[in-house]
Amino acid sequence: MKFISDEGHKHQLHVLRGLTPEQRLLIAFELSENTRRIFREGLRTRFPDLSEQELKSLFVERLDLAHNRNY
Repeated sequence: MKFISDEGHKHQLHVLRGLTPEQRLLIAFELSENTRRIFREGLRTRFPDLSEQELKSLFVERLDLAHNRNY
């Protein structure tokens, strides 16, 4: 599945290369936070009857399953 055209990808790389390392790191942190938020919202949608504590436990459990253990 392709979400961005080749030209769009080239432009994206050009823009990213023009950023400072600090700016790229901030973008990475923002993307990571957005991913966690969307993941948590998806769990809330799938399990609407869970308490906040149960949702938090499920969230942590699922994140642990997704962790890359190749480090």
